[in-house]
Amino acid sequence: MRSDANIAGPMTDPVPGPRSESLGEDVSRETPPPMDDTPIGRAAQLAVEALGRAGEALPRPEQTRVMVVANQKGGVGKTTTTVNLAASLALHGARVLVIDLDPQGNASTALGIDHHAEVPSIYDVLVESKPLSDVVQPVPDVEGLFCAPATIDLAGAEIELVSLVARESRLDRAIQAYEQPLDYILIDCPPSLGLLTVNAMVAGAEVLIPIQCEYYALEGLGQLLRNVELVRGHLNPKLHVSTILLTMYDGRTRLASQVADEVRSHFGNEVLRTSIPRSVRISEAPSYGQTVLTYDPGSSGSLSYLEAAREIALRGAGRTAGQGLSVNYEAQHSTPEGTQ
Repeated sequence: MRSDANIAGPMTDPVPGPRSESLGEDVSRETPPPMDDTPIGRAAQLAVEALGRAGEALPRPEQTRVMVVANQKGGVGKTTTTVNLAASLALHGARVLVIDLDPQGNASTALGIDHHAEVPSIYDVLVESKPLSDVVQPVPDVEGLFCAPATIDLAGAEIELVSLVARESRLDRAIQAYEQPLDYILIDCPPSLGLLTVNAMVAGAEVLIPIQCEYYALEGLGQLLRNVELVRGHLNPKLHVSTILLTMYDGRTRLASQVADEVRSHFGNEVLRTSIPRSVRISEAPSYGQTVLTYDPGSSGSLSYLEAAREIALRGAGRTAGQGLSVNYEAQHSTPEGTQ
């Protein structure tokens, strides 16, 4: 026994075995590596926390919430906001319908819905009085999400609607006649304040305004708010601006912070605490016929939309989103564009 001990002296590495492996596991559990305190490390930690909350069920609204996503300024993220909020709400367990009122059909593209000229579309609902149920299609890959697509025919609907009876309320009548249970209806409006947008405002109770964090963001917003007041005064007394979402936020610039501060000081509680970062992943997703939620679930854009949807759902349930619910994305914003 003594000679055996000398052969396996203290300078000799022990033979790996079950005992040493379990010891290594115990040590790793007892002494976890320190948290990476760099911006990327903090962003990763926030991502883990947000993804953990993404699976939590959110309160369902007592009745269908019809939200009009509108801003006559182009390029502010209306369509991107519509499809990604809709997907976020559906992933939280809600039943959501996206109505594409933009003749460009970008919302239909982002949701992977075919919208060539022969496809039954929202044009047929508005002009031909076709039932909404005849044009609604389920969105692939996202359970509980549906879309009423837009085709190029919608480009002429503004002129054709002029001569029709009850031209401002045709979409509202179609929605009222839709019998399938829904928690949310999100209407993607064109970048104008014409009859299509008026139809959306008559049909909805809430207006969601995406505002780009750029110098021209607030220009023209006064006209949109005046139109909301006109529709509320003459056609739809329930209409109100319920939500404002800051989009394309780049925390590396002082301008973005200034615009965000100005919007928050002017609109107060209507502005969501969550802002949407400028992210390449958000821009890439539609080219694959997907939302950013399915294209890159761990990206900062995906997590931001999940948090924004969470805020919207909690507000609609008559609850105020508590402190700490909204993810602070300063860490992600500080990274260069293209790394999200």
